[in-house]
Order: sequence, then structure tokens, then C-alpha cells
Amino acid sequence: MDTASSRRTDPALLPPEYAGPPLAVPGPARNAFRRTTTGPVAPGRIGPHDSTTDEETEMPTPYRYVTPVPTEAAAGLTAEVYAQIARDFGMARMPLFLTLSPAPEVLAPTWAMLRESLLAGRAPRAAKEVVAAGVSLANKCPFCVDAHTVLLHATGEHDLAETVARGRTPSDPEHARLFAWATGTATAGQAPPCPPGHAAEHIGTALAFHFINRMVSSLLTDNLLPAGLQRSRLVRGLGGRALARTVRRRLPRGEALPLLRGLPSGPAPAWAEGTPAGTAFAALRAAAGEGAALLGDTAREAVVEAVAAWDGEHPPLSGWPSGPLADVAPGQRPAARLALLAALAPYRVTDADVAAWREAGGGRYDADLVRLLAFGAITAVRRIEAALAVPA
Repeated sequence: MDTASSRRTDPALLPPEYAGPPLAVPGPARNAFRRTTTGPVAPGRIGPHDSTTDEETEMPTPYRYVTPVPTEAAAGLTAEVYAQIARDFGMARMPLFLTLSPAPEVLAPTWAMLRESLLAGRAPRAAKEVVAAGVSLANKCPFCVDAHTVLLHATGEHDLAETVARGRTPSDPEHARLFAWATGTATAGQAPPCPPGHAAEHIGTALAFHFINRMVSSLLTDNLLPAGLQRSRLVRGLGGRALARTVRRRLPRGEALPLLRGLPSGPAPAWAEGTPAGTAFAALRAAAGEGAALLGDTAREAVVEAVAAWDGEHPPLSGWPSGPLADVAPGQRPAARLALLAALAPYRVTDADVAAWREAGGGRYDADLVRLLAFGAITAVRRIEAALAVPA
């Protein structure tokens, strides 16, 4: 194995701030591909005619395989989601949500799930940021670890932010318990150690980030800021201070739910205790689950069975995911491979995987790629939800 390839798979080669404990999904398996364009692109579609190299553009972007809907060109549901994100998160352009924009029916419940669990409610924001960062460390998602380190700085918890970023145990006992719980949610199922009335928000935050981490690792590069500037404590602290006013205000519950009208849904889970986070999760579960239609029956069953048998640990490098997909027809394997990677090893999604899927389908819309990856991600999230040993 060459050096570049080994850096995509060997957790020992992670920088110290991502080393953390030996958690659920070691990694990362990344490549340096950055999606760039030089002119107008039809929203939701990529073709060879609209792709350029980094050298041909002034500014590389973090987007690997999709062309986001620009904020100034957004309409309908996408525009409504963008507007609420700008108002409630204090950022007009958040890469995660931009990269989901080709599929607004996935975008809206993903945002609603994050808002109603992490941003709104009664539990302290810093405690929920510890959960978000802990899950992201467990999933080896550097982009999300960096983002939530900045947001912990924004709460005023500067030492806590840097402690968690390095995978170390927080000094505060409550934060330490939540951090240990969050980093073990894929393997050691148990209810969160928190005061009564806060459990739904912590479970919702953990499940939201198990989904978000998988989408981010599949679709974005590692860099939250150009040249990895977010790995500087000074930059993280300054970024947090810039967001402090927005992060420290308490948001009312339920304001994301109108965005879900007309979208698929289902029964809210019992763990949500009737909170808006449960409604948001039901919508996300339903919308992401519809990506199963992009797979044939045998391919879909192979993905679901592989996730059902998953023990929460890092999939082997040898024979995986070829082994679980051995009975899938060759024409369906690229789609099944992407879905299974998104579920259990999203950091291993490569240019070749996406190219093979596009070629097998004769050219696919970006929306289909988002939906396919979302199906894989939500399949794993539902497995994790069951492992939490809480009423579902």
C-alpha cells in the first residue's frame, strides 16, 4: 500500500487532535478531490462538461461530488431552509446544508433534526456540543470535530473546546459522562447520563450527528476553512467569539417543523418524549429511507443485512465491502457499494466509487447521489438508535 492510500485508512496516521480513543469508526479514508466549477451549472447535475481542476479555478471548494444550489439562486423549500439556517445558526453558507441542497426533501429534515435537538430546547448548549463533538470524534469526521470545537468556543467554554477536540476527557464530571456516552453510542447502548427532561435532546443530537457525519465524510473534504486554518487554536477561538451572540441565545422549539409539511414522515420515536426532535427524526428517517428506491431488491437487502450485522467497529480493509455485496448483480454493485460505504465507512468513499456509480447509471443527478448516500446513512443511524437501548 502506498503512503497516500495508507493515510486514508490507518487511524494511527491521524493528527493528534483527531487521535481520540479507539472508537466506533476509525479512519479517515479521504481523497483530496475538490469539486470546482468555472461557470453556471444546472442545479443538481454534474457532467464532464462542467467540471474543472483546482488549477483552473481561483478558489477550491470543500464540495467533492455535488454542485450546491447557491444561496442567491435558491427557491422554494431550499430558500426557506437557507433563510432559517442564516437566522438561527448565524451562517448564511454552511457547507453541510449546501451539499444536501440538490435534494431538498433530505436537506429540510436534516436541518430540522439538528435545529430541534442541538440548537433549541432546555439542555445547555455546551453539553449538547460535547455530544456532537464526541459523536464526530467517534466517527472520525474531522470537518465536524472542527466545526463543533468552534461552536464550543462560542459558548464560552474555551478549555472544554480544546480538551474535546483532542479526544480527552473533560474535567467537569457531567461533561465527562456525556462525552463518554457520545463516543460510545455506536457500540455501548445506554440512555444518556443527563438530568430528566434533557434525554431527548441528547439522543436527538447524537443521532443527528451520526447521520450528518456520514454525509459530510462522503461529500465534503476535511477542511472547514482553507488550508486547514481551523486546526489553529487561535483561529478556532476567534471563530467561536464571532458566533458567540448567536450560539448563546435560546431558540424556541418547533420552528423548523413547518419546513417539513408535505414531506414523507412516520411515527415519532418514543425516546423523543413528544418533542419536536422526534417529529424531525421521523421526517428524516422517512425521507432518507426513500433513497432505497435507487437500489434493486438484492442490493438493498445486502446493504440492510450488512448494517444489521454490524458491531459498531471499523470494517475490515480486506474483502470489504466486496464480501457483503458478493450476491449483488454487477450493474447494481456501484450503488450498493456507495450506500454501504455511507453507512459504515463513509470516509472511504472515493472518486472511483462515485464515477463507477455514475457510469453504471448512464449519468445521474446530484440529487440521486445525496439520496443514495442518505439511505446508507439512515440505515446505520437506525441500527445505532436500536443499540442505544432506549424505547424506539
